[in-house]
Amino acid sequence: MSRKAKKNPDGTMSIVDHLRELRTRLLRALAAIAVTTIIGFIWYEHGIPAWAIGPLHVPRLPSLGEILKEPYCSLPPSARATFSADNECRLLATSPFEMFMLRMKMGGLAGLVMACPIWLVEIWRFITPGLLKNERRWTLSVGTIAGFLFVLGVVAAYLVLPMGLDVLLHLGDSTQISALTGEKYFNFVIALILVFGLSFEVPLFTAMLNLAGVVHYEQLKDKRRIMIVVIFIFAAIATPGQDPISMLVLALTLVVLMELALQFTRIHDRRVARHVSEWEGLSDDEASPLKVAPSSIPAAESIYDGQRKGVAGGGDAHPAGGSGPIPKPSPVTAPSGAPSASEPPTPTPNPAPSDSPTPGAHHAPPAAVLRRGPRSWNDSTGDDDSKPGQDTIQSSSFDDVL
Repeated sequence: MSRKAKKNPDGTMSIVDHLRELRTRLLRALAAIAVTTIIGFIWYEHGIPAWAIGPLHVPRLPSLGEILKEPYCSLPPSARATFSADNECRLLATSPFEMFMLRMKMGGLAGLVMACPIWLVEIWRFITPGLLKNERRWTLSVGTIAGFLFVLGVVAAYLVLPMGLDVLLHLGDSTQISALTGEKYFNFVIALILVFGLSFEVPLFTAMLNLAGVVHYEQLKDKRRIMIVVIFIFAAIATPGQDPISMLVLALTLVVLMELALQFTRIHDRRVARHVSEWEGLSDDEASPLKVAPSSIPAAESIYDGQRKGVAGGGDAHPAGGSGPIPKPSPVTAPSGAPSASEPPTPTPNPAPSDSPTPGAHHAPPAAVLRRGPRSWNDSTGDDDSKPGQDTIQSSSFDDVL
């Protein structure tokens, strides 16, 4: 007896584990289909009797064969042949194993439909570990809508089936009378159900392409007339009996569903346009538009307006550290008796050094100990002895240097 494989804590699985899980899911789905096929094989011939529990009364459920042949039996007796002694509506069999094979086929189809919740869940559990949370939500929503549309198509096909048969079997009733075999009739019913069920998925497919960004409302809104013509041509070809009733019902229903899908694409595109930036729709070699306008630079403010705040401390900046406004500089005037700019300055003797400093007086530094002096020239050659940019030391006397 094989033991159950342990699951990894991180959720990863090897190829062998994936194949083992796929085998388990398939066996469970096939077992459910086998059980429901047996139920369908029995239900094909025998209905479920009525029963009641207290105030609850459940009516009798007809057999599967009665449900499927009801559209044919609803036709007037003049439109179909009757071969039974009691004039009961029955289909014709032309081979020995036709009734058994037809019962097996319809029982298997009924079992597949009845077991769909089980095998759909098994498929869902197999694929969901590889999907993200957002992908799981979208997959579940799309699967639910697809199932609803398929069931809606099956119901529409079953309702339109008697009207289509009535038109088809009365086209030449003055010369012929219909005696349909069970195989041909049920093949016609199954084909009509599949055509309606699958055709109702086309609007959902259009909406999915819009969600994926493949098609947009602007591409579809101008093609409504072409779509309507294509739908009518498809309905005329796809309906198994090519009767006008089935064709019109299928075509008109698809036109309504496609219009609903177009309105969905319009709402979705408008919603996406509010949250998409302009540069997302540009190609790789196309520049995005810039809507940033240059801001104006304010005029410079004078630092002597008496109102400017200090940068570091938050108060008024003052050269002496005070809190008052910064004083404006006074114009510089030349002292009286000073030589003009045109007259050369008169050299003055250096004052004698004094040992005692004068109170309140500041000591001036030595006279230009390190300053850029004039270039010296060689009297014989007239060349410049100093190198360009070289600073020279000038001093009027040795005492100035000390």
